[in-house]
Amino acid sequence: MTKAPTPPTPLAPPALPLRRVTVAAVRAVTPRMVRVTLGDPSLAGAPLDGPDRQVKLYFPRPGQSEPVLPAPDPDGDVMRWYAAYGAIPEHERPWMRSYTLRSHDPAAATVDVDFLLHGGDEGDGPATRWARGARVGDVLGMFGPSDHFAAPVDPGAGDWALLVADACALPALATLVAALPPGHRALAYVHVADAAEEQPLPTAGRLTVRWLHGDDSSLEEAVGAAVFPAGRPYAWLAGEAATVRALRRHLVEERGLDRRAVDFAGYWRRRLTQDDAPTPEDLAEARERLAMRDSAEAG
Repeated sequence: MTKAPTPPTPLAPPALPLRRVTVAAVRAVTPRMVRVTLGDPSLAGAPLDGPDRQVKLYFPRPGQSEPVLPAPDPDGDVMRWYAAYGAIPEHERPWMRSYTLRSHDPAAATVDVDFLLHGGDEGDGPATRWARGARVGDVLGMFGPSDHFAAPVDPGAGDWALLVADACALPALATLVAALPPGHRALAYVHVADAAEEQPLPTAGRLTVRWLHGDDSSLEEAVGAAVFPAGRPYAWLAGEAATVRALRRHLVEERGLDRRAVDFAGYWRRRLTQDDAPTPEDLAEARERLAMRDSAEAG
C-alpha cells in the first residue's frame, strides 16, 4: 500500500516576499505558451490566491547556475533591498521581468507561471530564452506578490466586466475570469497569434470571449466597435503599453467610463524592454496608477 505524500509544512513568510524558487515541472500549454511550475517550501502558506497576482522574476546571467541576489534586510525594507540589487555589477545583475501567477498549489508548495514564447532566435529576450530551455531543478529568484507594485483587483466590482488582453496578458486575464462571481457577466477581447493559441477559460461567471487573430484585427478596433451591455462596467486592460493607453482613452473619453473603474497595465513596450528607461508616457501612467491606488485606500 502506497502511503500518501505528506504536505509540506508551511514556513513563516520572509521579511520581504523574496524567494529562490526551483523548477518542478515544465509543459507546453499551446505552441507559443509554456507553463513552468516553481516550488519552494515557503509557498505552502503564502497569500498567493486571487486574480492578477504579480511577481517579479530574476533570471541568471550566462554562466550562473542561479541568480545573484542580495539578502533581504531583517526589517523588510523594500527600497534598501532594491538599492542593493541595483548596485550589483551589470554583468552579474539578474535580468528582472514581471509575470502573473497562473495558479497556486498550497499543498504542493508550488506556483505556475505561463511564459509566452514570442520572438525567436535572436529576437528572444532573456525570459523567453530561459523558458525555452527551462529544466527541472533550475533556480530563479522571485519577489512578490506585493502591493508595492501591484494592488489586488476585483473583477466583480461593476455590474459587468470588460476584460481586454493580448497574448502576453492572457495568463493574467485567465485569473480574472476564474475569479468572476457566479453568474456575473463579462466580455473578454483577447488577441493571439492564431486559433492554436486560444485557451479554455474556466469560470463561474457568464463569459463571452471574442478571440482576435494575427494582423487581421486589433483590440482597439474590436473594442471600439463593441456594443456594451447596460449597467456600470468594471474594465481591465493589459498588453502592449501604447495599445492599453489608447483603449483607456477610448473608454473614458468616448464611452464615458469612470476612470476609477478602469484598471490598466502596459505589460510590454514595442521596441523596448524592462531594461530600458521609462518613457514620459510610462512615468505618467505610473503616477496615475499610484494616485488611483492611494485614492482607493483612502476611500
